[in-house]
Amino acid sequence: MSYLVVCRLNQIAETAVLYGAREMISLMAEGQDFHRPAVIGASRHLKLGVNDISGEMDGLIAPAKTHVERIIDFAESWNRSAPLVIHCWFGISRSPAAALITALALAPDQEEDELAARLRSASPFVTPNPRLIAIGDEILGRNGKLVRAVERIGRGAETSQGQRFCLGLRAGDEIPPATPRRRNTAGEG
Repeated sequence: MSYLVVCRLNQIAETAVLYGAREMISLMAEGQDFHRPAVIGASRHLKLGVNDISGEMDGLIAPAKTHVERIIDFAESWNRSAPLVIHCWFGISRSPAAALITALALAPDQEEDELAARLRSASPFVTPNPRLIAIGDEILGRNGKLVRAVERIGRGAETSQGQRFCLGLRAGDEIPPATPRRRNTAGEG
């Protein structure tokens, strides 16, 4: 089950249950508290306090190298027996950027343009955070190729909040629809 599920904050509980997820990355502003879904253990939840900004701003936390390093380290420890949920407030900027970084960290032999195109195909609304992308590009040694690939897909369609989507780590990975049928937890056929 090597795929990522990207969503907004108000979808995390439903998403974790629908997909059987057991691990999650949260990219939220410091102090924005929320309840972690019960199916996600505290030790398998990476919570990063970071604002959705692309430069330094007083009173806010800009994405930094340490945030991206922690995303990569967590992704590398993901056991892949269930999908990995990645979310932010609206599911438009920080979490799609983290999904791209995760996919390249775990499958580094793929082309950045193809990966960015798959992201755009999965969601017309995403506009990955440019600072997270630039830092990820540098750490992963992509020599500007990830930055340019994200620039080529352009800004996402206007929306007030993103919609849940799935992204395979590689092209051709089998991924379920954005809203699968509910799992039967009562054991009924």
